[in-house]
Amino acid sequence: MSQSLQAALAAGVRSLGLNLSDGQIGQLLDFLALLQKWNRVYNLTAVREPGDMLTHHLLDSLAAVPALQRQLAAQAGAGQAASTLLDVGSGGGLPGVVFAICLPELAVQCVDTVAKKAAFVQQVAVSLRLPNLRGVHARVESLAGPFDIVSSRAFASLADFTAWSQAALAPDGIWLAMKGKHPAEELAALPGGVEVFHVEPLRVPGLDAERCIVWMRHGANPAGAPDALT
Repeated sequence: MSQSLQAALAAGVRSLGLNLSDGQIGQLLDFLALLQKWNRVYNLTAVREPGDMLTHHLLDSLAAVPALQRQLAAQAGAGQAASTLLDVGSGGGLPGVVFAICLPELAVQCVDTVAKKAAFVQQVAVSLRLPNLRGVHARVESLAGPFDIVSSRAFASLADFTAWSQAALAPDGIWLAMKGKHPAEELAALPGGVEVFHVEPLRVPGLDAERCIVWMRHGANPAGAPDALT
């Protein structure tokens, strides 16, 4: 891995205010190297250039980590400590692998319907010595859970994402959906059984693009009226 990529990653981590060890930084770089290597054969992502992979995939996923840390702390304070996370449509392990590296207390499963992508995540778990990471080849509808957190990154519409993964989410669990621009139309299309409790803007170091997280949970309240962006 080039020194320029290492420097850019370190700068991005500092910019996000993340407190990662040298070992975790090394795992992130090793993950990026594995993604580049496997992508040549298995076409895990359309992004090919290492620098673009760093910003569009690694830093993009890392941008969600501080928000997830805050949510986990809030849940723990409310007596609902989360320990399991399911990343849906994980593809090359984004953001699931990044979450597993940065949050070793979480047991992370990355599910994808494409066998080679699930196999790649399994290889990452072995190569990076991540006992809390697992790749699963399945349809999310077939997974019963329960998982405390169900995440996705540019996977599907919010309505489809929540419908397909509803059985996997614990009764008091939360959905974490990473999106680009504020998805007003998707929010309006959510059923009443899904409650949006926050739409959180994200800033990705080195990437001039809109990003946000839509936080949701089971509920009977009408969806589509989330907290204002802050």
